[in-house]
Amino acid sequence: MKQEREARLNGILDELSSLYARMDDAGVATLVEWLRDESAVFIGGAGRSGLLLRCFAMRLMHMGMRVHFLGDTLTPAAVAGDVLLVGSGSGETESLVAAMRKADRLGLRKALVTTRPDSTMGRMADVVVTLPAPPPKGGGHAEAVTSSQPMGNLFEQGMFLFLDALVMELMAAEAIDSPTMFTRHANLE
Repeated sequence: MKQEREARLNGILDELSSLYARMDDAGVATLVEWLRDESAVFIGGAGRSGLLLRCFAMRLMHMGMRVHFLGDTLTPAAVAGDVLLVGSGSGETESLVAAMRKADRLGLRKALVTTRPDSTMGRMADVVVTLPAPPPKGGGHAEAVTSSQPMGNLFEQGMFLFLDALVMELMAAEAIDSPTMFTRHANLE
């Protein structure tokens, strides 16, 4: 049992290493620039992707950024120049496509993390970060990428770790350390 579990974990790590080796990070520098310019950041995702994006939003808040999650009751109005960052494996999640359209009309800068840069949202986004993994809804990255994991796990894991690395890049660029971030950690727990 333990050997089988270790083999599965090592398989997951191998898949993630392969994903990052094939990842095209052409849009990442622009995304970092946008996140550093003090505009409000609106983040959106559905399902498991949405849960992982909430983790990213929390870390941006810990860094002192004005960050909001789409659909929350406390999310304020967006204005031209703000940033919308969406994560969607398929790039076709209807509620997020609608948010991208609205963001376009409002003049927001739009970024997408996806497996499908050729998707509806991929064509709408100003910046696309492509993680070469199979999306849960079919279609997928141009390469024939497979995974031993179910559904969109590889994309979701890849996005989560990519966004954690992005936080570390932002921390270095802004000279923010973990103790400083911890001062913004929830204290009414």
